[in-house]
Amino acid sequence: MPSTPPLAYVIAGSEATGGAGIQADLKTFQQRGVYGVGTLTCIVSFDPLNDWAHRFVPVEPQVIVDQIEAATATHDLDTVKIGMLGTPATVDVVAKSVSTRPWRHVVLDPVLICKGQEPGAALDTDTALRERVLPHATVVTPNLFEAATLAGMDRIDDVADLTEAARRVHALLDTSAGPRYVVAKGGAELPGPDAVDVLFDGEEVTVLTAPKIGEERVSGAGCTFAAAITAELAKGADVPAAVEVAKDMVTAGIRARVAAHTSFDTVWQGAFTG
Repeated sequence: MPSTPPLAYVIAGSEATGGAGIQADLKTFQQRGVYGVGTLTCIVSFDPLNDWAHRFVPVEPQVIVDQIEAATATHDLDTVKIGMLGTPATVDVVAKSVSTRPWRHVVLDPVLICKGQEPGAALDTDTALRERVLPHATVVTPNLFEAATLAGMDRIDDVADLTEAARRVHALLDTSAGPRYVVAKGGAELPGPDAVDVLFDGEEVTVLTAPKIGEERVSGAGCTFAAAITAELAKGADVPAAVEVAKDMVTAGIRARVAAHTSFDTVWQGAFTG
């Protein structure tokens, strides 16, 4: 008889170099022993002639709807990661489509401000994401910039600030539907020798640390982190345990990062075998 492996779904953008986006998500799922299903929201390709800036092309909203319809009709999906959406129209169709199903977990990696967009359009997208998708997430994984933006803070300088940001973001979630979690990621940009993340469940704060591996951001770390959480939740782990696995996976992936002709390195998901 055919086997039925754990299933995880991702709705996100494509990043052509393989270092981030849905490519990183599906590699992470596979590495964690989960069968990955994916829907594309946009296509991002770096421009090697313009300091590796983003070239951003949104997928037609109806095409996104069609993909979600096909994926959810084919498989019994109850755990989804939402990554880069990119436009208010995309936020709208994803919010409507996702709301028609009783998800066990919605993991939101709140990608804000794509460099390929005009500032006004990016702000409109951020606002739509905050209003339409964020409240319904069970787990939100903002990086330092995203945490400060969503929390309405001018800056985050230390772990106390990061914790305050996590608390503020949590206040935006719909906790009437059950437990909700925020993982505010300090990463390489938070001052200090350690890469620090803060997990807040509405009551308790858990601080996760690992020694920094260099001082520069590594492409795909955020995607991999959220995707690893999604995979572990799909397998039945609770959120704190899933976050710990994700932290270890990203740390290993950064340590074994992949160099290229770009001005940045990328995470290697295959480095983690735990």
